[in-house]
Amino acid sequence: MRALGVDPGTALLGYGVITVSASPRVVEFGALATVPRQSMAERLQELYEGLDAVIRRAAPQVLAVEQLFFARNVTTALAVGQARGIVLLLAAQHNLDVFEYKPNEVKLAVAGYGAADKAQMQEMVRLQLELAEIPRPDDAADALALALCHVFSQRFHDFARQGSMT
Repeated sequence: MRALGVDPGTALLGYGVITVSASPRVVEFGALATVPRQSMAERLQELYEGLDAVIRRAAPQVLAVEQLFFARNVTTALAVGQARGIVLLLAAQHNLDVFEYKPNEVKLAVAGYGAADKAQMQEMVRLQLELAEIPRPDDAADALALALCHVFSQRFHDFARQGSMT
């Protein structure tokens, strides 16, 4: 299975693709950056084209994204919502199953602690994926954490399902 995690934003959209056999391994990760002086329509088009290329290249079967949350900054929340719309549209166009996770669910699945801070999360992503360094930028590390969360959650649900069948 290949899982694509996406940390949506209009300035930077982080992505991370992992593959899973015995243990999770990185396929690729990075961030799509837009130029602030561009119109929002141009920025969204750039994000659309960039993420479409990632999906075509990496061929994931599932997409994991953070659930929408209420933010104190309305402008930031709207921008994230617009980027999230692009992500969900691409998932539908590529027939990817979409899984949404709350921030504390991601932290619990990856770090074992639902209130883990950013540094703890980044180090756990590095360790879980056996990387030499913490993935940069932060948005890419967050996207990899989402992909890991999905893989670990899926394993748990598969295990629970098998247990209920016996």
